[in-house]
Amino acid sequence: MPDLQTNEPPNSLCLLRLSALGDVCNTVPLVRALKRAWPETALTWIVGKAEHRLVHDLPGIDFIVFDKGGPFAGFQHARRSLHKRHFDMLLLAQVSQRSSLLASLVQADRRIGFDRARSRPGHGLVINERINTVPFQHQVDAFLEFARYLGLSTDGVDRRLPVPEKAYEFAREHQPDAGRAVIISPASSHTRRNWYPAGYAAVADWVIERTGRPVILMGGPGPIEKALGEAVEHEMKNTPVNLIGRDTIKQALAMFERAACVISPDSGPAHFADAMGTPVVGLYAATWARRSGPIDSLKHTIDCFPEAARKFTRRPPEDLRWGKRLERPGVMELITPEMVIEKLEPLLSD
Repeated sequence: MPDLQTNEPPNSLCLLRLSALGDVCNTVPLVRALKRAWPETALTWIVGKAEHRLVHDLPGIDFIVFDKGGPFAGFQHARRSLHKRHFDMLLLAQVSQRSSLLASLVQADRRIGFDRARSRPGHGLVINERINTVPFQHQVDAFLEFARYLGLSTDGVDRRLPVPEKAYEFAREHQPDAGRAVIISPASSHTRRNWYPAGYAAVADWVIERTGRPVILMGGPGPIEKALGEAVEHEMKNTPVNLIGRDTIKQALAMFERAACVISPDSGPAHFADAMGTPVVGLYAATWARRSGPIDSLKHTIDCFPEAARKFTRRPPEDLRWGKRLERPGVMELITPEMVIEKLEPLLSD
């Protein structure tokens, strides 16, 4: 660990965290901690193209956008953008092989990465310092560990994402009454993390019939998201408002902020809503909410990962590698509609 007494603010710093959307959302507190402590430091963030849409309007940051869809062109663009640039410090907050290759293009004196326990092959080759090992640490705190390693305060750091007024206009149009609607964002980018349509439908019908609140389905424009939304509608007795594929990422943030609560599996939207201060009923079984759940809504989250670990691996979850995924057929069926309704009742009691 560096001598914090002589750990002067760097003139320039490069942060490398490409993806995914939820992880980039959870990196924002680290960025805010860095900017708060070192307002004069020139901060460059290398981020994925899709993820850039989420954070592009954070003030005081120079972005280098990496297109993962065209990796050769993406590396060529990054090489040109980084040519003849030298940073005092690199924070490599990702352990994928792609990020390690990209980090090799970054010229920096201090190159700080994850501890050995959270590292992956190749990560250690492109760093010369490591953050401290903290067992069973949530992702948000894992990113903030970079700031703590540098001797910076992380107390009270702001997690909210910027939202333009135009996006709030969209939210007011679709949610005239703030704090009333229940939003279901049913799809993760990993289909084995998705709950089943009949479960979502049973919960949505309960919300409409027992609380009189509207239910809004939200998600991305891809065919999987749309098909899942249609399947939920088909299973329902009542009619939700289906906005899947009809909003931008900033409009989604405004919608989440205005909702009573959000129901979501392990996905970007679970973290978006949580960052915007809205309670999230997280649906976790394929992954462990203790590590990757919506950090401010863990008390509302259903976490069947320990049960899944014992069922599918015959081992307690603490014995598995931290971050282990159990994306197995049937794993999400460990969650029942009754479990979700039990979490919703105190949130919607008004």
